[in-house]
Amino acid sequence: MSAVGGGYGTAGTRRARQVLVFDADDTLWENNVIFERVIEEFLTWLDHPELGREGVRALLDEIEAANAVVHGYGSKVFLRSLGECVRRVRLREASAAELARIAGWARAFEADEVELIPGVAETLAELAGRHELLMLTKGDADEQRAKVDASRLAHHFRGVHIVPEKNAGTYQELIRTCALTPSDTWMIGNSPKSDILPARKAGLNAVFIPNDHTWVLEHDVLDPADEQVLRLETFTELLRHF
Repeated sequence: MSAVGGGYGTAGTRRARQVLVFDADDTLWENNVIFERVIEEFLTWLDHPELGREGVRALLDEIEAANAVVHGYGSKVFLRSLGECVRRVRLREASAAELARIAGWARAFEADEVELIPGVAETLAELAGRHELLMLTKGDADEQRAKVDASRLAHHFRGVHIVPEKNAGTYQELIRTCALTPSDTWMIGNSPKSDILPARKAGLNAVFIPNDHTWVLEHDVLDPADEQVLRLETFTELLRHF
């Protein structure tokens, strides 16, 4: 069921011209599902009898969380985490053959196309005629730019901003550099941790559109009483509100 922020209209009543800031990965196109497929292959390949799949996955999540703080995000950091996981599980350095196997998974992230979320292209085309659109995505700059180019969506946005991390300071900087009015600006994304909570802390409104494949490290708890967060089930529902 959709919920609408208080004071901003009701479902079916479109708001006057706003600034809509869109997350990219798992909001505009599928992303984490690719990582999850590789992780499933990795867990099968590693096949640790004592830890089991759940134990190895928990260890990998721990390693990824630590590496994200130091090295950021993207496939290169992810593959680094797989190598570190092998070392931690095997209690030795990964062999040349093991490293080669891990390097082979890089091909999963080299596609020239991205899989758009259903309805994204049509919805953005219509929203761009009524509102100002920005894109804010985090990760490796080259990798994110390649996905933006492959999506063929960039022409809908006044600006595409690629940042190493999304926190309240990131959104405050976006407000300053783009001369945004927070009360008329909405951050739209699937991640409570990166899209919704820090945007709200910076004074922006937010739209939460969950994705079943959202990375576990992007999960967090949203305040159900926060009336400035619009909760939708699908991307196309944006057209009912904006």
